[in-house]
Amino acid sequence: MFDLQSAVGSQTDRQVAHWVLAAWRLNLDDLASQEAWSHLEQYLGISLRRHLQGTIDSLMSDARVLTTMNDEARSPTARAEVRHRLLAFRRQYLRSETTLDFFADAIGVRTNRHIAGLLRACDTLAHRSMAQLLDQLGKTAPVALTYLDKGLGASILKAGLRLWDGGKACPVAVIKVTRHNLLRPTALIHEAGHQVAHITHWNDELTAVLATGLRQAGAKGELAEIWAGWASEIAADGFAFAHTGFASLAALHDVLAGDQSMVFRFSPGDPHPISYLRVLLGAAMCRHCYGEGPWDALALSWTDLHPLQNAPTETRAIVADSMPLLNAVVRLVLDAPMRAFAGRPLRALIPPERVSPAALNELDSTIGPALFTSAHWLWTEPLRILSLTGLQLAVRPHDVKAILERQEQAMLRLGGALQTA
Repeated sequence: MFDLQSAVGSQTDRQVAHWVLAAWRLNLDDLASQEAWSHLEQYLGISLRRHLQGTIDSLMSDARVLTTMNDEARSPTARAEVRHRLLAFRRQYLRSETTLDFFADAIGVRTNRHIAGLLRACDTLAHRSMAQLLDQLGKTAPVALTYLDKGLGASILKAGLRLWDGGKACPVAVIKVTRHNLLRPTALIHEAGHQVAHITHWNDELTAVLATGLRQAGAKGELAEIWAGWASEIAADGFAFAHTGFASLAALHDVLAGDQSMVFRFSPGDPHPISYLRVLLGAAMCRHCYGEGPWDALALSWTDLHPLQNAPTETRAIVADSMPLLNAVVRLVLDAPMRAFAGRPLRALIPPERVSPAALNELDSTIGPALFTSAHWLWTEPLRILSLTGLQLAVRPHDVKAILERQEQAMLRLGGALQTA
């Protein structure tokens, strides 16, 4: 006959040993190759390694406590406490593993030198877009780690938030870049805008500004509150527009141009505006800052290919009532002074005029091919280079291959995978 307490204790001992040893085997150098780590900028690699080592160290501290408790447990009450602690440790191990594996996947793709160069360029673009605004406010822009993944849209895990392991706040903004848009990553700047809005508390302020401003502009019923609920995505769209102009709208259009159900989808509580309105809002931003231009043709095509009469009844009413308000939304996003920006509007901090078609074409004609090969220009104007090629892709679709090749070469040079002039 087996002694019950000995039998239970034996099973607990084995499980404690298993999970503690599993934790001991976690090692940063096993997550990704040294080559992949080497393709991170030094300050990014140091910051990220320090954070991930902290995740492992915290888990190991819990492992030592669990081991000591198990070794010293004698009474049934103490053994029960060990089993309770074991289950908690196992859950924490799995949460920590999720965090580590996420970064292993994000870093591991950089084993390929070509992709590593493109992603290092994306790191720079994201960080530079944040720093251009935050530096003016005396705030520090977090370093950015971009990674490649499938799907239509980009996404972000914002710096300053706790991840799955529940440990210290992550010091790095981790941004997903989709494969199909790797060479025109204006969505990257949209995601960086989410980070800036988080740091400056712009979202809450814009929510209130939209609700009040649109009621004053004549919004019917709950329409002002609906638009206010979209504030976080509108803010990120405004940030991307200020940095990259029409290029951001053209890329957004191509992502949102799905079937009618996607274009007219309205989900209460979803922070994303109805796609039909979101594209037209981007065109209104261009018109507000630049006058007439290719965005008008884009908007005309959009409304023709997606007739409003095809929308569900509720969506059709929201869209129809919103159309007269688009210019008011643009002014509130771009021109309204914000406490988040020390009493200045977004447009004063990041002037969209710098990426107007006229300004970008002048940049291209004045500097010429050196714009895409010179270390000086690649470092000082990476966002305007992205804006220029994005504009060219939008208005010269038959030259897409050559334009993308030029953008790719620029990004590889910016990311250190090609020699600059």
